[in-house]
Amino acid sequence: MIVIAITGQPGSGKTTAIDAIRDLGIVVSMGDIVRNEAKKRDLIPSGINLGKIAKEMRIEAGPTIIAEKCVELIKSKKEEVIFIDGVRSLSEINVFRKFWKFPIIAIIVDKEIRFNRLLERGRSDDPKTIEELIERDTREIRFGLDEVLKNADYVIKNNSTIEDLKKKLRKLVIKIIKNH
Repeated sequence: MIVIAITGQPGSGKTTAIDAIRDLGIVVSMGDIVRNEAKKRDLIPSGINLGKIAKEMRIEAGPTIIAEKCVELIKSKKEEVIFIDGVRSLSEINVFRKFWKFPIIAIIVDKEIRFNRLLERGRSDDPKTIEELIERDTREIRFGLDEVLKNADYVIKNNSTIEDLKKKLRKLVIKIIKNH
């Protein structure tokens, strides 16, 4: 089994990129763990609520709780290739690396482009102002996302088109799988 992380700041294109490789494996989203927790608590999955829940989960059960829940989920899967969406810290990476090699692909994009993409996407937890984006970025940095991005094994710059991003990621992932 190979488990590969796809990471980036909100609006970097992770979900779009993953669409290009879904046929190569399955996707486990760390954000879904938090969204499921919001559902259990009967809370609207807004950016504020999800951020609060992620923080509470980490305070109550430790900084790696979301990664640990993902590992449990992955171990129950039969697929040979699994993509993890949403790694936020080096401590989470270390949880995955106890079980798998776990290469990290970071998708990087300029802040203005990310903001415009998030506005277009319009998910309930997406920022509506540049100030909200900065606030969300700050929260992600506190979780450790900057360190994850700096320590990525591979980096894809995504200031271009959706097609370009998908082509770059697919080519890279196929190379990683072949070399596994």
